[in-house]
Amino acid sequence: MTQSQRKTSLVTLAMAALAILISLFANLGAIGLVGPDEPRYAWIARAMAETGDWVTPRLWGVPWFEKPVLYYWAAAIGFWIHLPAEWAARLPSAFAALAAAIAIGWFAWRHCGSDDDLSASPTLLAPVVFSTSVAAIGFARAATPDMLFSAAITLAMVWAASVLRRAGALRVPNNASKDDQTHNLLALLLWGAFLGVGVLAKGPAAVILAGGAVAIWALATSQWRAAIRLAHPVAIMAFCAVALPWYVLCALRNPDFLHVFIFQHNFERYLTPLFQHQQPFWFFAPITILALLPWSAFLIAAVQEALRLWREKSWRNSPGFFVACWAVFPIVFFSCSQSKLPSYILPAAPALALVAAISASRAFQRSRSNAILLSAAIGVTWIALAAMFLYATQQPPFTDLGRSLSSLAVLAPALAVMVAAGILHAGMRRNFRLAVVLCSLSAVAALELANFAVLPSLDLYASARPHAEFLHSDLHPERIFTYQLRRTWNYGLAFYFHREIPEWSPQDPDAALVLTSREGFEKIVKAGRFRGAEEPPQKGILYVPVQAGPR
Repeated sequence: MTQSQRKTSLVTLAMAALAILISLFANLGAIGLVGPDEPRYAWIARAMAETGDWVTPRLWGVPWFEKPVLYYWAAAIGFWIHLPAEWAARLPSAFAALAAAIAIGWFAWRHCGSDDDLSASPTLLAPVVFSTSVAAIGFARAATPDMLFSAAITLAMVWAASVLRRAGALRVPNNASKDDQTHNLLALLLWGAFLGVGVLAKGPAAVILAGGAVAIWALATSQWRAAIRLAHPVAIMAFCAVALPWYVLCALRNPDFLHVFIFQHNFERYLTPLFQHQQPFWFFAPITILALLPWSAFLIAAVQEALRLWREKSWRNSPGFFVACWAVFPIVFFSCSQSKLPSYILPAAPALALVAAISASRAFQRSRSNAILLSAAIGVTWIALAAMFLYATQQPPFTDLGRSLSSLAVLAPALAVMVAAGILHAGMRRNFRLAVVLCSLSAVAALELANFAVLPSLDLYASARPHAEFLHSDLHPERIFTYQLRRTWNYGLAFYFHREIPEWSPQDPDAALVLTSREGFEKIVKAGRFRGAEEPPQKGILYVPVQAGPR
């Protein structure tokens, strides 16, 4: 490597690291905890830190067995050291996303070839593609176990590949790392340990996803003997040592734990529509495309690469095919579930980003027409995203945001066209590095726009945090109630008030401040209890003063 190449590689490495860190960690508190899950999981983690009970998850003092304990432990550390609530609750997911990004970069370096010029290598490209994707940016900011689970599955995949590589089941490219100092027992130990971490993060689905991915790989390649090596006693012992102690201890303290968690929150969730998340079989197809934005066009290159390997009959011992099994199986498996949420296929995202990044890099190298096709598709993606942003700012509840960002909203499509033109120019010159730099910088810029302008403007409409801050100094906190609010608001208000807010009853004879919905407000008016002269403004929640009723 020449001095100039070394300097270019170092600059590119620094830019990539900065883009990854901003994408995963920047302004985690831009918006308060949202949805029903974030405040609920954060409450449980905070309660662990406050009570010192690190075994039984509790929501409002009652055992809650929807998820295992790993996320609660990780977030409880943040609450224990008194980080701001949003940072304490979301940092575990951000660090998990970083671990997944590093893992797929390491996989690309060891199994898919290591270029002298790091700036053009999949080793660097794969982490950037993953970290700046919608899936990583969104779930790195989610106070949920999903990213921890996905990172554990990704790390398990990496170490499973190391075991299979030593068994000769995966092809080693000529320019791949030959310095294979990892002892087979260490690889087995880490494969089993990270699988156990996955079970601590979200339950037996970790074993199903990992086992299913390995099974379809072994079935397609007839490498059953190599696959059986993964069931080595060392791996099993490591898995049990990591996963079982908490399950055993929690079951001993809570006799109903295994029934509630294993059967109700796992088997019944998968086999029945009990949790009311029914979606059509094809639901995860568009979700997968959305998850990889703005890099979704790289999936075209992945399909092209798969067809090429099929024609050349070289896919059987390809590391790329092994990774593809880990990307495809979660999507297929959860497509058969009676309960579907976008987060279910997050374990596929790191593997999918790895496959897409390697395939796109090779497509640019293979022909100018491929480079132009992929760069044009990426450019069109940015134009479409800008047009969607402009349209969204004209719709409620974003109209206030549209007025405050009117000039930027109008400029967004023009800026997107400029970015698209730059990426297309890079494609025409087959300059893959330039195309990646432009796309990743655009992703970081869009994220920062959201962090500093969009999300704070939406806080009142999506999070209970500003409402709790506004009512914090109320003279009669015991007379604040909720009434017919969605559970999203109930969980959020309870977390930020640090107590469960009671539900108001029309039979309550005393005056009160009721936090309610449009439907609840209409019922209060019909009951003759509304004390105001004008309808209160609705910003996520209606504040309704209720007058004293007849006794």
